[in-house]
Amino acid sequence: MRCWRTLLGAAAAFASLAVDHPADTNVTMSCCDALEAASLRVLRPGSEAYETRDGSYFSISAQLGPNCIVQPVNTAQVALAVTTLKETTCNWAVRGGGHMTWARASNGKSKLPSTIKDGVTVDMGRVNDVSYSCRSKIARIGAGALWADVYAALEKHGVTAPGGRSSTVGVAGFLTGGGNNFYSSRVGLGCDNVVNWEVVLASGEIVNANKDSHPDLWKALKGGSINFGIVTRVDMQTVRSAELWGGQVVYPLETTSQHIDAYVRWVDNIPDYTAGSAVTFWAYSPYAGTVVATALHDTSNSEWAPAYDDFKNIQPQIQDSLRHDSHLNMTIELDEPEGYRQVWITITGKNDARFIRAAVDAQAKFIKGWQASKDAEFLNYITFQAMPTLLFNHSVQKGGNVLGMDRQKDNAVLFQMQHMVRSADDERDARKQLIELNRDLVNYYTFEGIHVEWEYLGYADGFQDPLGSYGAENIAFLKDVAEKYDPEGIFQSRVPGGFKISAVA
Repeated sequence: MRCWRTLLGAAAAFASLAVDHPADTNVTMSCCDALEAASLRVLRPGSEAYETRDGSYFSISAQLGPNCIVQPVNTAQVALAVTTLKETTCNWAVRGGGHMTWARASNGKSKLPSTIKDGVTVDMGRVNDVSYSCRSKIARIGAGALWADVYAALEKHGVTAPGGRSSTVGVAGFLTGGGNNFYSSRVGLGCDNVVNWEVVLASGEIVNANKDSHPDLWKALKGGSINFGIVTRVDMQTVRSAELWGGQVVYPLETTSQHIDAYVRWVDNIPDYTAGSAVTFWAYSPYAGTVVATALHDTSNSEWAPAYDDFKNIQPQIQDSLRHDSHLNMTIELDEPEGYRQVWITITGKNDARFIRAAVDAQAKFIKGWQASKDAEFLNYITFQAMPTLLFNHSVQKGGNVLGMDRQKDNAVLFQMQHMVRSADDERDARKQLIELNRDLVNYYTFEGIHVEWEYLGYADGFQDPLGSYGAENIAFLKDVAEKYDPEGIFQSRVPGGFKISAVA
């Protein structure tokens, strides 16, 4: 029996839809028509398939209504889409899971003519095969798959991949941005467990990037995002996993000080217990107000290991969902609310109680001000995630990445705020306020000597500059790799969405 076994396959190609062309420019018509003439599946505005797909982005902010959506089913069709679009005047964007929150990140049209005009979205959602080799322990994953697809396929073999902690996150975007995961302390970030990237370059050439072939591209994609080509498949080292123990424990807001102290101790103790994962967050909803919760996940399936004692001892506990369960189900539990316009910010600091306390206080002040000026429903979460030096030692041992956190000598903590609103006006107001909040916190952290100059790309808003936080050496490396594999700058100018290395000073 063959070891490679396809577990999740893309459906057979759909017939082209007979939909009237939108009344747009001749340029737009030629772009979408050219894709159809190349026998690619093209979705047009007004069709049910188009509306369903464009409406399926995680954040309403990212639902921009491109002039058409092209849906390749394999790597060859991705290459065909790229070479076809190069011969038109259209810009395009690349969509994987569609989990980036801000407009223009992964959709092909913007009201801002200087970014994406007459845009096309290359939707990778049907490039989603997942297969597993029982001999090499490697999973081959189509870049358009969601982590739910990956975990469901791999659990049949008693293995999993160090991927997203929410089931609806896409594979390629998560990995090319870094990829914090339940297994990070054991095996490193998700990107550090990629042994091979299959990539379609701007020329249409298909290359495999790994430690032996195109090693510079292999490293650059580990944090370098959509700057070099379109990733069509990732080959990842898997880990054994029958079940995990964990879930969420909810506490009243009055336990804040205990949680701050507990989290600082947790981060420093990670080297003594690498099987554990803990993310603490303060969550506001109009129904419960603000509560504190900690998501605990033990990859050894141990129940309340001593490393979690600080969290266990905090009382009272309002409720919990702790149990033994599959990796897939644990991530489904962490899926976030949809149907909102999302504004996110992220900051990194040293593992210091002052870092967490200032962010918690800033959230409370922000929520109070928002309540006083708005009467619409909203949600607001802040999370804290461990970024110990151990995590980046793994990356160095596995060939390195471009994130630059291996420069840090101290354990760090990653802060993220998510503000969720319904209207475009509220989104604009929220972004303006959060830019100020971000600036004020960074100024305070810098003054206190606890700021870490690094932004996690997967959580950054469009006004932030994660690539620019990777350090001068990595920035220069990324620019060299982009120039080498995309000398025409197609992925800098014709694919303007997301974070661009050419925009970094």
